[in-house]
Amino acid sequence: MGDIIETRLRVMSWNIWWRFGPWQDRAPAITATLAKVDADIIALQEVWAEGTDNFAAKLADELGYHHVYAPGAKLNGVYMGNAILSRWPITVHEITALFGQEDADESRVAIYGEVDGPRGTVPVFCTHLNWMQHHSHIRQKQVTDLARFIASKPKQKFPPLLCGDFNADPHSEEIRMLTGQTTCPVENLVFHDAWSFVNPEKSGFTWDNRNPYVAKELEPDRRIDYILPGWPKGRGAGHVVDCQIAGNAPVNGVWPSDHHALVAELRY
Repeated sequence: MGDIIETRLRVMSWNIWWRFGPWQDRAPAITATLAKVDADIIALQEVWAEGTDNFAAKLADELGYHHVYAPGAKLNGVYMGNAILSRWPITVHEITALFGQEDADESRVAIYGEVDGPRGTVPVFCTHLNWMQHHSHIRQKQVTDLARFIASKPKQKFPPLLCGDFNADPHSEEIRMLTGQTTCPVENLVFHDAWSFVNPEKSGFTWDNRNPYVAKELEPDRRIDYILPGWPKGRGAGHVVDCQIAGNAPVNGVWPSDHHALVAELRY
C-alpha cells in the first residue's frame, strides 16, 4: 500500500439560500466566508442565475476559482441551481435530472465535475434534494438516481466526492442508503459521512435556530447538509481527517445564509 498520504484536500459544501431574505446584503458575507475558508473545492446549492448573470460565476471571478453550474428550478424567472467551484480546472462536467414526483416536482438536479488537481483527478458531485420532511420517499428515489449517476462515471484514484443539501437527517432511509446502513442503490457504492466520521458525539447542526433566518421557520435544529466521500482508495486517498462547521456567524452584522456550511479535510 505504501505510506499513507499526508497531504490534504479542503472541501466545502454550502446552501447559500438563493435570493431569499436580504440577498444583496448577504452576497458580500457569502464571499467573505468563502475567502476565509479558502477551500480547494466548493459545492454550492441554491445558486441563483438570471439571464447572463450567475452568482457562481461572480464568486469564481472574485475569488479566483474555476466553476461549473447546473440550473434547476426556476422561481419568478430566476434559476436556483447547484455549482462546483475549484481552485484547479474542471475538465469535464455533466448535469443530470433527479426523480420528481408529479405533484411535488422541484426540478432537482445533480452536477458532476472532474477536477484536474495536482495529485490526480477528483470526481465531484453536488446536489440538493426535495426539501419537505414528508418527502423521504421522493428523496430515496432521488438518491437512487444519484447513485446510478455516480456509478456511471470513470473510476479515479480518488473516490467520488458527494456534497449537498439532502434535506434529510443522518438516520433517514435516504442517508442510510448512501452510507451502507441499509440496501445500497448501487452495489459496493458506499460513502462516509464526513461529520460523523470525526465528530460522532457532536450534533453538527447545519439548520440551526441560533441563525435568525432559521428561527423564523419554527422548526427544530437538524443536520441535513453533507460531505460524503466514497470509500478511501490507495494510501488512504479520500480518508476524512477533519470536518467543521463554517458560515455560522454574521459577517459585518449580516448572516450569510440560512444554512451553515461544512468544511472537510481529506487525504489527497
